[in-house]
Amino acid sequence: MPDGQTPAERAIPRARSLDDIVDLVPVHVVWEITLACNLKCQHCGSRAGHVRKGELSTAECLDLVDQMARLGTREVTLIGGEAYLRRDWLEILARVRAHGILCLIQTGGRNLTDTRLEAAIAAGINGIGVSIDGLAPLHDRLRGVPGSFDQAMSALTRAKAAGLSISVNTQIGAETMEDLPELMDRIIAAGATHWQIQMTVAMGNAVDNPDILLQPYRLIELMPLLARLYREGARRGLTMVVGNNIGYFGPYESLWRGFGNEAVHWTGCAAGQNVIGIEADGTIKGCPSLATQGYAAGNIRDLALADIWRNQEAMAFGRTRSVEKDLWGYCRSCYYADVCRAGCTWTSDSLLGRRGNNPYCHYRVRDLAKKGRRERVVKIREAGPESFAVGEFALIEEAIPPEELAALPQDRLPAISATDSRPVHIAPEGDDDPARAAGARGRIPPHLDLCRSCHEYVWPHETDCPHCGADIAAAAAAYAARLAEVQALAARIRARLDEAVPEV
Repeated sequence: MPDGQTPAERAIPRARSLDDIVDLVPVHVVWEITLACNLKCQHCGSRAGHVRKGELSTAECLDLVDQMARLGTREVTLIGGEAYLRRDWLEILARVRAHGILCLIQTGGRNLTDTRLEAAIAAGINGIGVSIDGLAPLHDRLRGVPGSFDQAMSALTRAKAAGLSISVNTQIGAETMEDLPELMDRIIAAGATHWQIQMTVAMGNAVDNPDILLQPYRLIELMPLLARLYREGARRGLTMVVGNNIGYFGPYESLWRGFGNEAVHWTGCAAGQNVIGIEADGTIKGCPSLATQGYAAGNIRDLALADIWRNQEAMAFGRTRSVEKDLWGYCRSCYYADVCRAGCTWTSDSLLGRRGNNPYCHYRVRDLAKKGRRERVVKIREAGPESFAVGEFALIEEAIPPEELAALPQDRLPAISATDSRPVHIAPEGDDDPARAAGARGRIPPHLDLCRSCHEYVWPHETDCPHCGADIAAAAAAYAARLAEVQALAARIRARLDEAVPEV
């Protein structure tokens, strides 16, 4: 949103403005152009490997790019499978760039040869993201191909040497945390400037391999680690970009959403609001990761992209989502219910067979831990063999073993125990626009303030912080006074340094 964006964020094509939100502009498109793949990933939600039945022709793909441009898309990420295994991928890439749209590819890096890199650069590619899920032993095991880590790192360094913007995408599962610090060192050395982090989700192959999923309660270990790596990476020129299933709220929220800008926080799933996902056969979804069944809004062989985007009910679920209608379980009673709206739809729906209750939430895990409770997931139903198939997991709440509870650092827990002083707040819509109610216009998300005592977000009408009990206005005044003192001291130091520098 304009008032919440830094200048750097405004330069990012996928950054959303208020107009984008209200007018439902599909700013970012993630497009699976083929399901062919040369890896065998244990966590692949789309079960990639072979060409998808009925993949779009070259002419259909080029026309689809033209339709995206007419809708106002500013960034397209080409994925697979492995995007460059499609013979006409360079034609598609060039058509995207011809419209002035930023174009990236996300790759596993296996056999991304110099010839392919040079051809992509000639076609106008803007950057390459390489998926690396840990150090070599873990990565190779998860990706199912010996040597895939070395190939991924080679792709990264060669793309950097060729002058491309490069990033790394890492999925976090049960074994990933231990590898993250050294992995960050390795990718910085390779020249990566951005590192996207997301949770492995229970879909497709990951349902077949449930032991690779991180248990929800382990977020209490993960989030402080990510915050430390975020800050260290920022000092070393690496920006950590978290995916939509990392969060939500808690003491590090301003890092995850606003890159340190405290005015920016999570405002709900963007699927079908400013994001489009496309399957290789032309199926359109509100997010590329969502299951086909239940979330396919149409196919471009039957309807124009604009018609699917504007008028199809399966595309509008995120626009019309409400606390009363869609949220359940812990999320229904959460203080942040109406701004968060249960976080990532993909994560909760894939796991529990129903959106609206997401155990992969830092605020929730800390809140439960303060009560001596935690949640874990156990598979109870297998996924089918098709792409984006989901199974089902049981969500089990249990007492934290006493020895583990005693070992939890207190700074990882909320300031006070959860009480009824944290009621659910429903933000007023602000107008009676029937188009917004029907999902034809975007909902302006609520904006929260920050308690300067505990660094938790609070609704603007609050006077006493429901998290720590502090007087919010008094805490803000004390913070402003301390900030003024620091700024004055910094000014005096700068003046002394200027005086000490001899004139030339």
